[in-house]
Amino acid sequence: MSSATPRFVDYHCHLDLYPDYANQFLACTEKRIATLAVTTTPRAWPRNRELAASSPFVRVGLGFHPQLVAERSSEFHLFEKYFSESRFIGEVGLDASPQHYRSYSEQKKTFEQILKLCAGQGGKILSVHSVRATRDVLGLIERLRPLDSSRVVLHWFGGTKAEAQLAANLGCYFSVNAEMLTKDARRALVGTLPLNRILTETDGPFTNTLNQPSKPADVPRVITMLQSVFGMEEEELRKQVLANLDALESESNI
Repeated sequence: MSSATPRFVDYHCHLDLYPDYANQFLACTEKRIATLAVTTTPRAWPRNRELAASSPFVRVGLGFHPQLVAERSSEFHLFEKYFSESRFIGEVGLDASPQHYRSYSEQKKTFEQILKLCAGQGGKILSVHSVRATRDVLGLIERLRPLDSSRVVLHWFGGTKAEAQLAANLGCYFSVNAEMLTKDARRALVGTLPLNRILTETDGPFTNTLNQPSKPADVPRVITMLQSVFGMEEEELRKQVLANLDALESESNI
């Protein structure tokens, strides 16, 4: 196996939010973890891109987190400025949880603008947040059709089985973390997702592993937890996730 071939996938992690963030970029390379380093505001993207420039394992997403849309609306011009330079877009999406619902209308306008940009330019991979907003997220994706020329990964999917089926029919992928596998109902939902659309993630540092913020190095735990969901050996499942990553990034290279 080539030293440039990844062993694991962490397709949603906030590398720049760790105190030792530069070391986290290096660790992804040392441990050969294909990592999507999402950002929460466009202002953070240049520094993340700089840190990832020497790593074949880290991709950097240009993000505009829905929870920050209201307070950072003045930064959207930066999103537009950097958009053509970034193949990866994330974290973006919608959040209708009570503490963020006041900005929901503005979130929808911003997400719609982002999807239109993706549909227009094409060749993008989006990591999409959809807390209590799966139906609206999928409705916008279906209406604006970015999937004609880009690909969407639904991060930490928490919708219904019917919404999961709709997302799969639209061509979406799903990134799964350990927190999604801790309860029977969540595990059952994950088990309905198409195996060939599954990627792994940590969403570190917003999740914990052994009472510490999760890091990309903890993503093998997700593979271990997925074994019983899909009834597969760990090595077989690891290879399947890598094959899914290859398919996703090949499909989006339009």
